Amino acid sequence: MSGHACDPSVAPLLVLAIGNPSRGDDAVGPVLIEALRAAGVGGDGAVELMTDFQLQVEHALDLCGRSAVLFVDAARPGARGDGGVALEPVDPDAAPLVLSHAITPAAVLQVALRLGVTLPPCWLLSIEGESFDLGTELSLAVRQRLSRACMLARGWIGLHASDSDSSVIATHPAT
Repeated sequence: MSGHACDPSVAPLLVLAIGNPSRGDDAVGPVLIEALRAAGVGGDGAVELMTDFQLQVEHALDLCGRSAVLFVDAARPGARGDGGVALEPVDPDAAPLVLSHAITPAAVLQVALRLGVTLPPCWLLSIEGESFDLGTELSLAVRQRLSRACMLARGWIGLHASDSDSSVIATHPAT
């Protein structure tokens, strides 16, 4: 399959945060995006900041035309042995895609490959949570980890922004 046609005006960097603001620590991705916006990230035209409740196969098309992508998501308790925050590269998952209403970043990359999208380097910033109950606030532990996560995200953006030369910006929630 030939490469998927990409919108030439797309911002070269994408930060795609996943999480449900109504489910306690699951909200950490969208909260991180708001912290980045408040700090002026994205105003230079090189970064698109996007949030959604969960990853879908349609997000594969959001990778098109990017120079790099950062996924941000909460991790389950005990998933991180490194202070609760980790930034790691993501590779496509060649395992068969299980039909579901939510998929992993690696599965999104695999879908993008099947669509002929040229994959940019992709990373996952995961922040370990403690409480994912409906109607709860961010836990104290996640609020403390958020500072480090923002620092890592801003460092990632700074590193990858030097590699991009676009001046287009779009900041919006995904549909």
